[in-house]
Amino acid sequence: MEDKTVSEYKEVIKRCKELFEKKTRDYGTAWRILRVSSLTDQIFIKAQRVRSIQEKGQQLVDDNITDEFIGIINYCILAMIQLELVKDDRMELSYEELEPKYQHAADETLALLQNKNHDYGEAWREMRVSSITDIILMKLLRVKQIEDNQGKTLVSEGVKANYQDMINYAVFCLIKLNFLNS
Repeated sequence: MEDKTVSEYKEVIKRCKELFEKKTRDYGTAWRILRVSSLTDQIFIKAQRVRSIQEKGQQLVDDNITDEFIGIINYCILAMIQLELVKDDRMELSYEELEPKYQHAADETLALLQNKNHDYGEAWREMRVSSITDIILMKLLRVKQIEDNQGKTLVSEGVKANYQDMINYAVFCLIKLNFLNS
């Protein structure tokens, strides 16, 4: 089962990365102007929209929730890249420079997924997408609190680990929503 999850993860990330490449070529790296906390808020907006649609049972804007989960993944990876580039004030970076950073973040996150999947026995496969959405929102609230505390924690993981968890949860949602079959 784990090999299936790794394969599914890689395919989801491949599709997210393709969108990231297209947007980078269209818009450049305008996102570099955003502080990491602003990226956190972008992720929050996407997760909150998913929850709102789930609760209301309808949506008025055409963008489907799979697009929001893709956005969550890509914004989390952007936040991880921003954390890595904190001392680099260049606004424009080429896709060719960003691609390995994107891939590194995705690969590190996959390693975390594999370790957690081993310990938890792929419990996520039995979870509801709505519950996973709530967990993403909880992780976001944690990140916001850590950011408000200037990154200081007493016993908690830092923001990067939370971004990684959110990536993995968003991947799980996309798998459960049959994104790979669309």
